[in-house]
Amino acid sequence: MHVSPPAVTYTRFTLIRVIRAAFLRKTHTNETNGITLILLGFSEYPDLQAPLFLLFLAVYTVTVLGNLGMILVIRANPKLHTPMYFFLSHLSFVDFCYSSVVTPKLLENLVVEDRTISLMGCILQFFFVCLFVVIETFLLAAMAYDRFVAVCNPLLYTVVMSQRLCSLLVAACYCWALVCSLILMYLLFTLSFCGTKFINNFVCEHSAIVAAACSDPYINQMCISVFAIFDEASSLMIVFTSYVFIFVTVMKMPSTGGRYKVFSTCASHLTAITIFHGPLLFLYCVPTTKSFWLLVKVASIFYTVIVPMLNPMIYSLRNKDVKETVRKLFSTQVLCYKIKE
Repeated sequence: MHVSPPAVTYTRFTLIRVIRAAFLRKTHTNETNGITLILLGFSEYPDLQAPLFLLFLAVYTVTVLGNLGMILVIRANPKLHTPMYFFLSHLSFVDFCYSSVVTPKLLENLVVEDRTISLMGCILQFFFVCLFVVIETFLLAAMAYDRFVAVCNPLLYTVVMSQRLCSLLVAACYCWALVCSLILMYLLFTLSFCGTKFINNFVCEHSAIVAAACSDPYINQMCISVFAIFDEASSLMIVFTSYVFIFVTVMKMPSTGGRYKVFSTCASHLTAITIFHGPLLFLYCVPTTKSFWLLVKVASIFYTVIVPMLNPMIYSLRNKDVKETVRKLFSTQVLCYKIKE
């Protein structure tokens, strides 16, 4: 007779408790059209719930402090009131926002048995994640264009990258992201839903919501494919073209010191682009199967939870102006504290 290992038995028991809690909630609430969505998250690893909770809580704390701190530092130092830091302040704001859309629900699901989420809540979570991810996609492209102008046309930099142009570029990022998100959300509301569906992830992805539909999702799948391909291709084309011109210009520089300075300045931005677009390309542009569910979860965690934490570190660790401003702010706070005493 086959005997299940204790770990497997415990995992099954945990999943049964999750499903039971979901169905109990369903009997006490009036879900839209009888649809109940259950975010399984990391319920198959019951022994890791507490460690994962502490880990993601620490990551989220660092994310909030890092991004809000970056915004404060940029506002506090007049030397940082430049186009590059104008874009960076918006990048920090966006990172803070979409991490706050995902991580609190992730933390909640790690400590409760009832992991259900309403259809409206799931669609709204997707809307905001889509909104902020698309904004960041084109903000990184705008920052690449800013680096191109700074390196290739330094004498005209302040004229070309005026406050008006920077504001227009940021507004365009927000507006296009809003259009994409509203269209995709509207198409999701045109679908009919039924039954109880399990989402083997910790966040409401478009594919998971569509899979819960009872009607034909062909138009939804086509639309998100078109938007994803257009957004990735157009933003990466801007980045690639900008850095090709930057590379050519740097190679023509006679000074080795000048080359190092430019590469050092651009390295932070290239790192941010790589860690952001890598998981997105894996999730939306590379076909996956059910056997890759764990990799999908890891990729989702990386671009929704880890990247927002890393960006402030990437842009501050090698930046003398940012580090100097942080030191001055801390020195001022310490001085004020001593005076009060």
